[in-house]
Amino acid sequence: MLQRRSLLAATAFGLAAPHLAGAQTRTEIHYWYGLAGPLGERVAEQVKRFNESQDRYTVVGSFKGSYIDTMTGAIAAWRAGNPPHIAQVFEVGTATMMAAGPAIRPVHQLLAESGVQLDPARYIAGVRGYYSDTQGRLISMPYNSSSAIMWINLDAFQKAGLSTTDLPKTWTQLRAAAEKIKAANAAPVAITTTWPTWILFEQMAAIHDVPFSTKSNGFEGLDTELLLTSAFFRKNLEFILGLQKDGLFRYGGRDNAADGVFPSGEAAISFNSAGNRARVEREARFKWISLPLPYHDDVTTAPKNGVIGGASLWALSGRNRPVNEYRGVAEFFRFISEVDMDLWWHKNTGYVPITLAAYEKAKAEGYYTQNPGADAAVIQLSRAEPTPNSKGFRLGNFVEVRNIIQEEMEKALQGQQSAQAALEASNRRGNVALRNFERANRG
Repeated sequence: MLQRRSLLAATAFGLAAPHLAGAQTRTEIHYWYGLAGPLGERVAEQVKRFNESQDRYTVVGSFKGSYIDTMTGAIAAWRAGNPPHIAQVFEVGTATMMAAGPAIRPVHQLLAESGVQLDPARYIAGVRGYYSDTQGRLISMPYNSSSAIMWINLDAFQKAGLSTTDLPKTWTQLRAAAEKIKAANAAPVAITTTWPTWILFEQMAAIHDVPFSTKSNGFEGLDTELLLTSAFFRKNLEFILGLQKDGLFRYGGRDNAADGVFPSGEAAISFNSAGNRARVEREARFKWISLPLPYHDDVTTAPKNGVIGGASLWALSGRNRPVNEYRGVAEFFRFISEVDMDLWWHKNTGYVPITLAAYEKAKAEGYYTQNPGADAAVIQLSRAEPTPNSKGFRLGNFVEVRNIIQEEMEKALQGQQSAQAALEASNRRGNVALRNFERANRG
């Protein structure tokens, strides 16, 4: 009788009864994410597409603030006994999540228990490797993977009398271009960067095949130690300080504080995530292109692969969580890994395709010919076989380590200390953070 009344009410209000009945039987899957703006809109659209693609599960997406807010919030929710089913966690949180023990359900285990087949070989090697254990099994689901790339305002280059086709590849060439941009007043800012530690330290270490820390950048053990006082890091930081001194570089703040400086037209050259493409496409009122990051040609003439950024999706365990809910998580993971969905995500966000098949399909369709630079991150991630120095970073308390480096670099940029002093302080303080994590998680 109750069901019959529900159906009558649905008809009275102009609702489709089959839809109502379907909604009653759907299992809710709660998904917390940390992408805002245009990228958050893409997440919501993807969730909507999944929900419309089948009638067994409803994914409920919730924006939870920054990446850090999302990760810490998800862990706190698990401790309180009410975690979401899925949490988006940025790549530097990988070691923290791996140490979370019973709070997570490793993807390889989730898939096996749910009977959902996803061959790890379908994912791009550099992406797959970052989110796998030492046995090559997926721990989290590759999702919004990116690399840092260089963004160039072609109108500013033209105004400065620079070529808009023969573009800078090395730091030396970039400095020469910045000097002309400043002399011609072609843009208020010649060069800036977002995510200073990720780009100026981590990416530069990988590209130049220089160790960031011992133990293969933490992949081989918690007892890793930073190696920031090497000659390379001193050379690189002194180069940046030199650019700033000559008015060619403006520090835009920590993390992604400088995201809007390039699309607003203020900076002629910016280093940022490939995932900023959606914002650039929406806001920029000038011609632009994206390219791989510059390298020091007196250190290498064959730069290695850059490292991934972005985030992955973690399946969280729950007390007395029904098996069907885990199955829903697995089905969502399968959906986002389908070739056409992966290709849609790549084209609409700027993040790299996580599957080889989607990348090949994009090439076959002529997408990169029609959108020059859209493959810059893919090229940078795949231009060399990853080495122990370029496959990524798995450091505990990595968010704290990054903030320490940013603090010390800021003091150098403000003229309070030399590059060497900044690196020594970063190394010393960063190692304290690593030891704290090691003690807390040594099993």
